[in-house]
Amino acid sequence: MSMSNGQTPASASPATRLALADLMTLEAYARERPGFRARVLEHKRLRNVSVGPNTTWCFEDRLTVQYQIQEMLRAERIFEAEAIAEELDSYNPLIPDGTNLKATLLIEFPDPEERKGALERLKGIESRCWVGVGAERSFAIADEDLERENEQKTSAVHFLRFELPAALRAALKAGAALELGVDHPAYRHSVKLSPESSRALAADLA
Repeated sequence: MSMSNGQTPASASPATRLALADLMTLEAYARERPGFRARVLEHKRLRNVSVGPNTTWCFEDRLTVQYQIQEMLRAERIFEAEAIAEELDSYNPLIPDGTNLKATLLIEFPDPEERKGALERLKGIESRCWVGVGAERSFAIADEDLERENEQKTSAVHFLRFELPAALRAALKAGAALELGVDHPAYRHSVKLSPESSRALAADLA
């Protein structure tokens, strides 16, 4: 992930941002990875949600972002402090900061030709994703790090931020079931989360 276009995304507050001291060294991660990975996959079980047949929303938090960074450092064999700091700067904005939910949107079509046509039809879908409780909805602010759509098609991956008004935050923290949806001419689907998933996402709020 790259913050390359000069925009400044809404980033995590200092209390939630990951720092160098929060990360395991490559050697330590090699030892701890099986247990850590199992913990993260279980954590993600309540945070990854299918909305319709072709989109998955992966709600990010401090733990999921730490996992992404650790996996990147492992894959690229990154151990220099300056290079690690660059990864932290890139990934920290994915951590919610108390008033919002943040998610990675995956648009999934297994067949390459079908996917090509779908991404053309679904241009603009990233801004038509919403979360809500009852009639209260918040639409996504998409791809603040870089532009992932061109004149012909959208991308298969987007990063979404949902700023939640106070009433919506209060309802979610009080135990209301969160709804997710897409309101796009070529893709209209919605889903109500389980109480367990709603509680997991409510924990992202201050």
